[in-house]
Amino acid sequence: MRALLIHPGASWSTADVSAGLRYGLAHHGVEIVDYNLDVRIDRSSRWLYYNWRRTKKVNPAIEKPNHADVFYQAGVGALERGLRHQVDVVLVVSAMFLHPDVITLMTRAGLRVAILFTESPYDQAKELEVAKMVDGCWTNERSSVEAFRAVNSRAGYLPHAWHPERHREGPQPGDDLVRAHDVVFVGSGFQDRIDWLTSIDWTGIDLGLYGSWQGLTKRHRLHRFLVGGVTDNAATAALYRRAKIGLNLYRTSKGWGRQAPRIAAGEAESLNPRAYELARCGAFHLSTARAEVTEIFGDLVPTFSTAFEASALIRRWLADPDGRARIAAQLPACVAESSWVERAARVIGDLETLLQSQAA
Repeated sequence: MRALLIHPGASWSTADVSAGLRYGLAHHGVEIVDYNLDVRIDRSSRWLYYNWRRTKKVNPAIEKPNHADVFYQAGVGALERGLRHQVDVVLVVSAMFLHPDVITLMTRAGLRVAILFTESPYDQAKELEVAKMVDGCWTNERSSVEAFRAVNSRAGYLPHAWHPERHREGPQPGDDLVRAHDVVFVGSGFQDRIDWLTSIDWTGIDLGLYGSWQGLTKRHRLHRFLVGGVTDNAATAALYRRAKIGLNLYRTSKGWGRQAPRIAAGEAESLNPRAYELARCGAFHLSTARAEVTEIFGDLVPTFSTAFEASALIRRWLADPDGRARIAAQLPACVAESSWVERAARVIGDLETLLQSQAA
C-alpha cells in the first residue's frame, strides 16, 4: 500500500500523532509519501503577505490574504503529490488546517481520502462537516463515534497511543538534562487548566509547567512555575521519568480565553496521548477522572474531580515514594499493546477494507 500522509499543520501535539502513525505504518511496510503541511503553511503565509504588501503599493484596494487563502495555497499541492505518486489512499491527520476545497479536488480526481480526527469532542462540529466529504475516518474519542457514523458509515474509533522510540521506561540517556520536579505538567494552558492549578496550594512543592501558556501574565501566581515552552517528545518523556508525580489534566475548554465554551461533564471518555505516554514511561501520575482511565488502569492511576481532591492526592503521594514506585512499575504493562504499531495495524486493516469495497 502506498499512502500520502498529510501532516496536521501544527508543530506540536497533533504533530506527535502524525509522527507516531507514520512510524507504525512504516513498521508494517506501508510506502509513505509525506506532505509537510506545517512547513507549507509557513511558506505560503510568507509568500502571500510579501506579495500583498508589494501589490498594495500600486493597488491600495487589494484585499489582505486571510487564513483560508494561506491554508488553500499550502494544501493544494497535496493533490499534485497524490496524483504524481499514484497513491492508493490519502491519509490526513487532524485536517484542522487543510482547506476543505483541497479534499473536494482530491475526491473529484478519484483519490481515496481518509482522516484521523484528533480534536473530538472539542471541535467535533467542524470535524463532522469534513467527515461528510471523505471516504472514511476515525475519531480519537469513543463517545463521538455514533455522531461520526451518522454522517460517514466508515467511521471508527482509533485510540491514542505511544511512540516506541520516544516513550520508554527506566532511565534513558539525556534524562539528566531536564529538571526533576516534584510535580510536572506538560501541555497547553487552557483556561480550565489554569483555574485548576490556581486552586491548588503549591506551598513547599516544586511544580514544573511546560508548554504553551500565553494566558499567564507575569503577575499570575502560576507564572513562577513556568519552566519551559513547547517541549518535544524526548524531553517530555524525560520530564515524566524524572518527576515524582506527573499530572494529566483533561481539558474541558473548546477554545482559548476565559469565555471559551466548555464540553459537558461526561461528554469525553477516552484517554488522551499524555495518559499513554506517562504510563509507557513508567511514570506515576494523577489524573482528572475519565471513564477509560479507570477501565484501563484500575486504581493504578488515582483520579480526582476537584482541586481539593487533587491537592490532597498530591501531598499524600509525595509522602509515599515506595507506593509510587510500586505503582509506576505496573503501569507500562497496562498499555503494552497500545503503541502506534498496534494502532497502525488497525488503520491498515480499515483502509484495505475500504479500498476493496470501492473496487468491487
